This record gives sequence, structure tokens and C-alpha cells, in this order.
Amino acid sequence: MAFSSSTRSLFNLKLTKTHSSSLHHQPKKKPVGSPDYSSGDEAQSLISEATQQEDFSWVSVIIPFLFPALGGLLFGYDIGATSGATISLQSPELSGTAWFNLSAVQLGLVVSGSLYGALFGSLLVYPIADFLGRRRELIISAVLYLLGGLITAYAPSLSVLLVGRLLYGLGIGMAMHGAPLYIAETCPSQIRGTLVSLKELLIVLGILLGYFVGSFEINAIGGWRYMYGISAPIALLMGIGMWLLPPSPRWLLLRAAQGKGSVKEYKEKAILALSKLRGRPPGDKVSEKQIEETYVSLKSAYADQESEGSLLEVFQGPNLKAFIIAVGLVLFQQITGQPSVLYYAGPILQTAGFSAASDATRVSVVIGLFKFVMTGIAVLKVDDLGRRPLLIVGVSGLALSLFLLSAYFKFLGGFPLVAVASLLLYVGCYQISFGPISWLMVSEIFPLRTRGKGISLAVLANFASNAIVTFAFSPLKEALGAENLFILFGVIALLSLLFVVLLVPETKGLSLEEIESKLSK
Repeated sequence: MAFSSSTRSLFNLKLTKTHSSSLHHQPKKKPVGSPDYSSGDEAQSLISEATQQEDFSWVSVIIPFLFPALGGLLFGYDIGATSGATISLQSPELSGTAWFNLSAVQLGLVVSGSLYGALFGSLLVYPIADFLGRRRELIISAVLYLLGGLITAYAPSLSVLLVGRLLYGLGIGMAMHGAPLYIAETCPSQIRGTLVSLKELLIVLGILLGYFVGSFEINAIGGWRYMYGISAPIALLMGIGMWLLPPSPRWLLLRAAQGKGSVKEYKEKAILALSKLRGRPPGDKVSEKQIEETYVSLKSAYADQESEGSLLEVFQGPNLKAFIIAVGLVLFQQITGQPSVLYYAGPILQTAGFSAASDATRVSVVIGLFKFVMTGIAVLKVDDLGRRPLLIVGVSGLALSLFLLSAYFKFLGGFPLVAVASLLLYVGCYQISFGPISWLMVSEIFPLRTRGKGISLAVLANFASNAIVTFAFSPLKEALGAENLFILFGVIALLSLLFVVLLVPETKGLSLEEIESKLSK
């Protein structure tokens, strides 16, 4: 995740000047060793350094951003909807099934099924991403979202429901890989940071939408079916939108540079794609010039293939430091309880005294709104305040909120507002720290030689730890009790605070080369 130096540009219809403080701008002096373009993970703007001051209209860039970003919204929606669906699914009166009496393990599989699918999807797509291309990858993701949502909504048994959850998760894994690549490769470089940041906001908006749907359908018989099924029309919209959009011009040039077909043919397709994306006449001279410059840059990057960083190199020297910092951040992001608190917000509130399902889901909506607001604040302020201060303050708040939740379940049971306040504190602190900043730093911290492979490993670590924590929450809560489980999460939060203080560097205002140099010292 990267951030533009000026948020006011969001409201301008035309933007002609670049903001050079974006942390994702390519450094002017190329470091030794070419980045791993073949992995599909090195998300660069289509526009080269020489043409960054591109004249464009916001109308022309919103559509290529919006439809891929729906993949993130559907990921967030699953988190929010599952919070209410777990209440509805287990209710003898509301589930509308004969198999409502789920064990802790079965409930864990329902909740984390999509995350296991996402983990498998991210593994599956890595070797075939460049063959498929970003557009086809997102179309397949939309189909999987659609099938997963429909199968889950109409599931006649638990086993069919789990199949639907797995398919939906495969869609998540592919969307989380393809969406940032398509957005970064098709948008003008001077607003790349803004749009990638807004994609995180779309995920939070999806969570909020899931909470809203849950609050409206919680008292309906079989309400969980509606909660999961509403994702289907959104997935259909995403699929239709991606079908109408052109392929990523940079992906077309990448295939040409890899020798996968006629260079002339791929260039012509790329010019037409860029013209369509910018709302220009087909084959216009501006698009032709930009495509030619980008192809020269890509061809130059492929001139020294042996200098690419290997997978083994990720675990050596400065790369190992970056790997420890990146994987440490995404692991602590999950094992401090974040997926459990979000997925189980409804049940936690029921246990805390909001006995009616509708009461719990309405409070979940309040939590979702708060999460949305705090994410917006983080997007606006991270480049002003820096990464480390926000991480330190936010993680300290996480630990405090988790100990407060434990205290509520242990001896403050007569004050249900303590549970609500603790959840709000947890969500707010998470959204100004681990939520956006972990992925921002993951995108910054790896040296260019191993950046693609390093980020892929971080994504796998994130989905794996997310699935494990989500699955384990219900059985651990049953075995340890809620008060002891939140103490455990609180202790882990303190360890993560120590990790941040001792190991995580400040990267505010530094170029990628300066970050790499800082890690090598």
C-alpha cells in the first residue's frame, strides 16, 4: 500500500502534475539487479518515468479501478457477513436447518473455510499468473465468488456449505493477487498510491456492508443464506465489468518481452487497451508513445535475467532482515486475534450481554462504521506521522483492549458497555497500525531483487496464520474460556510491540533504494 502526497487531488477533475513523494515511484537510479517481473508481483505503473506527468480525467480512471477493487470489497464482505451468519446458522429458531447444532470444530471450518480457500488460491495462482493475465485472473475470481456465494446460500447440508466456502475463498486468493496488479499497471503513476490505498478502504467498506446485511437479516428464518447469497450479484457485476475492460497494457508488453508472441501484435493490442482505458481515440499518438517507452523499459529489464534474486536469496543478508520484518508484521497482524475479533464480533457481543441476535448485529454495524472511519484517518495521516509511531501507539492500544475484554469476561460482567468500548478500541487501534501499515511496509521493505518472491511469501504467511487463528478461536475459547483466551492474545500483542520497537525501521519519506541501504547497514 502506498500513499500520494496530496489527498486534495482526489477532488480535481484533471491532474497534470505529479507528486514525487509517492513511495512507489521507481527510483531514478536503477539498483544492481533487475526486479522479478516474471513473477507477476512487481506491480509497476504502465507509465514510464519519462511520461509521469500524464493528463487524464478521473472519469476515465475510476472504472478500471472500481471493478478490480470489487474483489477486495467481496473479501471484506465475507468477514462482515460471517459475523452475523455464525449467529443465524447456530440458532434452533433461525437457522432453518436440522444441522444447526455445530461443534466448535465445525463452526471453525465454516468461518475459516474461505480463508483456507484463499490460501490455496494464492498458491495456485502464483505460477500461472503471467499466463492468465490480470484481467482473466479477475474474471475467474468473479466466477468463483459467484459460485461460492450461490452454493453457500443454497447449501442443503454442512458439507455442501463448506464446499461453497472453499470456492469463495479461491476467489479471494485470486482477487487479492490480481486486483492490485491490474490497478497499479493501468492507472496513471501520479495517483497510483491513492488508488492502491483506496482499495484497502473498499475492503473495509465490504466488512461494513456485511455487518449491515447481517443486521437486517438476522431475524429471518435462514437469514445466513441471504447474508452469504447477497455476494453473488456483486460478483456478477465484477465479472461483467472485468469482461468489458481491456487487458492490462503492461501485461501485453510483458508477454512480448518474454517472447510469447509477435511483438508487433502485442504492441498494437497494448496501444488499443491504453487508449480505451484513458478514453482516447483508438490508436492515438500519446498512447503509442507511452507504450513504446514502456516496452523499451521492460526489454531492458529482461536483458540481464541471471541477476534476478532467487528464492534462496530471500533468506540471506539484508533480504533476511526484510523477510523477518515483513513476515513478523503480517504474523502479528493475525495472531493478536484480529480475524477472530472481526469474524466473531457478533457472538462476542452476545456473550457480553447483548442476548438478542439483532442487538449484537446492530452493535457490529457500529463497529464496522468506526473501522471505516479509522481506516480513512490512517490513509490520510500515515505519511505525515510515520509508520513506527502509529504502530507503537496502535499496538499498545491493542494490548490494552484485549486485557479489557478479558477483564470483562472475568469480573466486569455487569457492564456490557465495557465489551463494546473494548471492541471499538481494538478496531480503532488495529486500523491505525497493523491494518494498513503492515502491508504498506511489506511493499516497501524488500530489496528489488527479491521483492516479488518476498511479497508472495508474506501473502502466504498472512492467509495461513489468518486461517489458523480463525479456526482455532472457537475451540480455544471452549477450552480456555474467553477471559483466558483474550489474556493470551494480549500477551502476544505485548510481544508484537516489543518486535516493532526493536526491529521495525521507519521508512517515511525514504526511496526504495534508501530503505534497501538502511537495511544493509
